[in-house]
Amino acid sequence: MPRLDIIHQTVKNAIIKDGWTVTHDPYLIQYKEVKMFADLAAEKSFAAEREGQKIVVEIKSFVGASKLQDLKIALGQYDIYRSFLKALAPERKLYVAISEKAYQSFFSKEAIQLVIHTTVLPLIVVNLQREEIVRWIN
Repeated sequence: MPRLDIIHQTVKNAIIKDGWTVTHDPYLIQYKEVKMFADLAAEKSFAAEREGQKIVVEIKSFVGASKLQDLKIALGQYDIYRSFLKALAPERKLYVAISEKAYQSFFSKEAIQLVIHTTVLPLIVVNLQREEIVRWIN
């Protein structure tokens, strides 16, 4: 089992607070001989905006020595998970959850915005103090 990110529980609480039901913690992604674990899977069965949706969430704190290195690792992980999910569970949308602080200090930079939009990296931005989702970026 993978080690939990330092903001794992806070992000999980924010997802629940937003009306999602966490169905897996962690979420096993196994394709043929390769087994990986995404942090969470959740469903929303009632609510006008996201009714019937299923998501998989990979949680990243971006507190390493190099945020750019953290991003490179996250993008690689995201691409692998997305490939496997397309084959195994195409109904699930994959997101990377980050803190509002990481979004404001790093992800809002013009160069990083280019990467996010070019790679189409869906984000869930979470206010850690309030344990609330403040932004969905598709």
